[in-house]
Amino acid sequence: MNKAESLQQFYFRNFNTAPPLTPATIGHFNVFKVDDSCLHERKHYSRRDFYKISLLRGHYIFHYADKSLEVKGAALLFFNPHVPYTWEAVEELNSGYFTIFSQSFFSEKIRGGLGTLPMFATGGQPAYLLNAQQEQRVVDIFEKMLEENESDYAFKYDLLRNYVTEMTHFALKTQPLEQFYQHPDAKARITTVFMELLERQFPIESPAQRFQLRSARDFAAQLSVHVNHLNRAVKETTGKTTTDMIAERLVCEARSLLKHTDWNIAEIGYALGFEAPSHFNHFFKKQTSQAPSYFRHV
Repeated sequence: MNKAESLQQFYFRNFNTAPPLTPATIGHFNVFKVDDSCLHERKHYSRRDFYKISLLRGHYIFHYADKSLEVKGAALLFFNPHVPYTWEAVEELNSGYFTIFSQSFFSEKIRGGLGTLPMFATGGQPAYLLNAQQEQRVVDIFEKMLEENESDYAFKYDLLRNYVTEMTHFALKTQPLEQFYQHPDAKARITTVFMELLERQFPIESPAQRFQLRSARDFAAQLSVHVNHLNRAVKETTGKTTTDMIAERLVCEARSLLKHTDWNIAEIGYALGFEAPSHFNHFFKKQTSQAPSYFRHV
């Protein structure tokens, strides 16, 4: 299964290079202008394993968990590693800035951790629409971060951390953008994302690989939506339950592994997420009316 995009993957995808080195005790931090990166490209709807704050200008829609938001103008957007997101330009973005940083960059610097801040909390409000005066204030902070990031000042990371903190508190003093709306086809979209996450776990290519998202609750946690919402969306879109969809894909993969590998049945069951061979045997027989050993040899 594809995991959340790592810092290494982010840098290679956008800049074809490895992340710049920072002191091990600092964690990772960097800041960019939109024009200096490939941010204009449509991104994959997924999680990242780092925090991100973006100032985007233009006309675009960003998708966050199971909600979508259309923005015309400038908005300050906060993303955490626990919620999948992407965006799409309605018109070409004019310009903007963004900063990325690891959890360790703020270790022990914010009481309770970053996740306690409303803009980073799961289920919180990550979007803040800015008027011209507010936009300029945020631009000034980003410009100071860009300048300081290139400096040789011995305590620059402390200062950069302060700039990020200043920006979060500035956002908290403004009114978050409440105009989140369910996408007109939100149920179909959340179902599509569920099916994409399910499919990413396959094919199983070695006995050491493990199918991990095995229940509707597992998928709902990955998508940061309530499990009942996911179940309703999948049922109304496909006519099948979330559990049925997962089981069907597991059976398909089990059949392939039984026919096309020499792994023993215990190895196949373990790779498919079953702790004991008897659990796999029971599941397979319930779904196909055949024991795995019988299916392998017919």
